[in-house]
Amino acid sequence: MLYGYYFDPTYVLVILAFACTMFASFGVKATFGKYNEVRNSRGITAAEAARRILDANGLQNIRIERVAGELTDHYSPKESVIRLSDSTFNSTSVAAIGVAAHECGHAVQHKVGYVPIKIRNGIVPVVNVSNALSMPLFIIGLIVGIRPLALAGAILFGMVLLFQLVTLPTETNASRRAMRTIEEMDLLSGDELTGARKTLTAAAMTYVAAVASTAMQFLRLLMLVNRRRD
Repeated sequence: MLYGYYFDPTYVLVILAFACTMFASFGVKATFGKYNEVRNSRGITAAEAARRILDANGLQNIRIERVAGELTDHYSPKESVIRLSDSTFNSTSVAAIGVAAHECGHAVQHKVGYVPIKIRNGIVPVVNVSNALSMPLFIIGLIVGIRPLALAGAILFGMVLLFQLVTLPTETNASRRAMRTIEEMDLLSGDELTGARKTLTAAAMTYVAAVASTAMQFLRLLMLVNRRRD
């Protein structure tokens, strides 16, 4: 039987998933805020650092643009552009240098054919469809009592978890590439490297939290499907 909305014990998983996400989000914002106040001794901006890294890797074709927001930095392979947020683009902080180098790491991954990023990009269309259909199918299946339909919705939601699992090594690898490049090109040194590394580590934890959160939500869906059978 189905439990009442306010008495469903599986909501513990929802609360834990929310807590994981909020904790990681707070951590990355706090860490970025701290090291965003530490200026690099060379006086270069994040955009300048990104340009040097790209050029050194033979990626002169990739543009660097400014995008609105904070921590909205990303690499778009289809457009061959790295977009750095307002809080990063002209900043000379060690946190901003780390973030910019991380996005350059993704560009290098595409150039060298890094397998996880190929897998991630390949399943994006399937994940988008799965994400759109999973909850409607799951809810309808539970309401009308068609367990296979609810199970199908849960399985489709599992594709989101798969995507995040593939994303995790992609992000951690980009950060490792970033730190190695920053050190080799002497963009930062000493305590500056520590600040950049801590910033990227905190950012990586948001992906770990996302995997944990989605895994708990996926488990909850399976528990509800199993309860419906009972």
